[in-house]
Amino acid sequence: MKSFEYTVKDELGIHARPAGLLVKEAKKFQSECTITKGDKTKKLTQLMMLMSLGVKQGDTVTVSAEGADEDTAIAELKDFFENNL
Repeated sequence: MKSFEYTVKDELGIHARPAGLLVKEAKKFQSECTITKGDKTKKLTQLMMLMSLGVKQGDTVTVSAEGADEDTAIAELKDFFENNL
């Protein structure tokens, strides 16, 4: 399993538009992609589960990928977070 931590910079946190794009991005990979905030972990491929985390500006999350192409998934998800959140 590969992972990275990210502190959300977007003043709205993870809101509907970037969350939808994030779900689309995570579905590209042959890896299970998850996001963790505190003690809650949700799959990145499920929009309502992702939104239920209530990630706000300043929250630190851990993004993980496990599976066939986890290296690619982590690299592309990290880029997504840095450029969209």
